[in-house]
Amino acid sequence: MELNFDNSFAKELKDFYEFTKADKSTSPKLIKFNDSLAKKLGPEWEKLKSDSGLLIFSGNEAPKGSQSLSQVYSGHQFGGFSPLLGDGRAILLGEVVDKDNIRRDIQLKGSGRTIFSRGGDGKSALGPVLREYLVSEAMHSLNIPTTRALAAVSSGDDVYRERVLPGGILTRVALSHIRVGTFQYASTTGDIEKIKALSDYSINRHYKSLLPKKEKYIEFFESVCDSQINLISKWMGIGFIHGVMNTDNMTISGETIDYGPCAFMDRYNPNTFFSSIDTQGRYAYSNQPLILSWNLARFAETLIPLIDKNEQNAIEILTQKISLIQNKYEKAWLKVMSEKIGIINIKDGDLDLINNLLDIMKNEKADFTLVFRYLADFIIGKEYLLINLFDNSKKINEWINNWKNRIEKEGKFDKSLCIKMKKINPLYIPRNHLVEHALDEAVSNDNYKPFHNLLSYVTSPFDEISNSKEYTLPAPITDKPYKTFCGT
Repeated sequence: MELNFDNSFAKELKDFYEFTKADKSTSPKLIKFNDSLAKKLGPEWEKLKSDSGLLIFSGNEAPKGSQSLSQVYSGHQFGGFSPLLGDGRAILLGEVVDKDNIRRDIQLKGSGRTIFSRGGDGKSALGPVLREYLVSEAMHSLNIPTTRALAAVSSGDDVYRERVLPGGILTRVALSHIRVGTFQYASTTGDIEKIKALSDYSINRHYKSLLPKKEKYIEFFESVCDSQINLISKWMGIGFIHGVMNTDNMTISGETIDYGPCAFMDRYNPNTFFSSIDTQGRYAYSNQPLILSWNLARFAETLIPLIDKNEQNAIEILTQKISLIQNKYEKAWLKVMSEKIGIINIKDGDLDLINNLLDIMKNEKADFTLVFRYLADFIIGKEYLLINLFDNSKKINEWINNWKNRIEKEGKFDKSLCIKMKKINPLYIPRNHLVEHALDEAVSNDNYKPFHNLLSYVTSPFDEISNSKEYTLPAPITDKPYKTFCGT
C-alpha cells in the first residue's frame, strides 16, 4: 500500500541515522487502531484498519514510500552522559504531511534489533505497548502536548525478560523524534556543520517563523525553552510524573515522549516518584521543573558554536537565557494552577492561596485529581464530595472561605464557573492500579476488555459518565509502594 510519505529527515540529515528493517512478526493481531488519528493523517491511513494495515504495523511489510531508519542520539541518563544511544528498539518509517499540513513522524516501537540495540533484542513486551497507548492518548485528551498512538499490535512472538512475555509493537506518531540528545550527539562529533544542519532542519520543521531572524539560533533556544516550559507546567497541573527525564527523552518540539516508567500521582506528595530505576528520586514530581532547566542547559551547550564565534560571549548569552527559565516556568505554572481553581486574572496573593491548598492536600494525603475536580462540584452544592477528601475539615473550610472571597472579587461563584473548571480538571486519569489491572488481564489472560474500558474513560477525561465510580477513586493504601518499570 502506498502512503503519503515525504521523508525530509532521511534526505537532509544523513549523518543522524542508519537504514534499518523491522523484524517480521509470527502471528500478529491488531489490538487497537486509532480511527480519529488516522482520519487526521489522511484518507489512505483510514484504510489501515485492515489486514494490509496489520502487515505494516507488525513490521511484516514496509509500506511504499517509506524509508525505514533508526535515529542516532546521545543523552544524559540520570545525570551520566552516554555518547552513543539511538533507537535501540524503534524504526522511523518516515514522515507524512497530514490534513492540517502538519508534518508528522510515523514510527514502529518494539520492532526488533537496530545498530543501536547495544545487545538488546529490540523488542517490546506487550504490556509497555498498551501502557504507552493508554497514557499517550489520555495525555492528548487532557490537552497535553504528546506523541500519539496509531496502533497497538501483539506480535505473536515471545519476549524474554525476567520471564517470558508476549511481544507487542506500537505505531507512534510524533511532530518529530528530534531530542536534546540528538543535539548532544551532533556536538560530540565536534563538527559545527552537523550542529548547524540539525539546527536549521529543526527550525524549519518546528519554528519556521525564526528562519529570517538575524539571531535565529538564540531565538531557537528560547523557543525550545518556551515549549518545554509549557509542557512541564502542564504535567505538574495534572500530577503527571514522567519518571525518566533524561535528555534523550526530551523533544525539541515540546511533546511528551517515551512513557516507560511514567505514572500519575494519586494522593498529593510533591516528593512522589515511581520509577524502579530512579533510586534517588532524581525525577520526582517536585524535581521536574529543576530538571527542565538542567536539560535545557545541556541543550544550550550544544548550540555554543552557532551563537557567537567568541565562545565566552556565546556562553554569557546562553547563561543569561538559562537564568530566565525558572522564572518563566513559575509564571506558566501559576497560570495553570490558577485556572484549575477558577482564577483567570492573577493577582497578588493567588500564589499563596494555591500553595496553602497544596500544603493542606499534602498533610491530609488528599487525592490530587479529585480535589480540583470536586472544587468545581462544591460550587453547585455538592460540598460533601470535597470535604470528604479531608480528615481535618476545619483547615479546608478556612481555605474554602478564602477561595470564595477571591473568586467573588473577579466574578461569580456560580454554575458557569463550575462548568469552566470541569473543562480543565479531569475526573478520569490513567490511575496506576487501573492501568496495571488492564495490562495484567491483557498479558496474562488475553482479555482486552479492561484495556478498552479504561481507554474509553481516560480519552473522555472531563465528561461525567454514569456508573463510573471505580474509575475515579485512588488505589487503596498499602504498605507496598507502587513501582513502574521502563519496559525495555
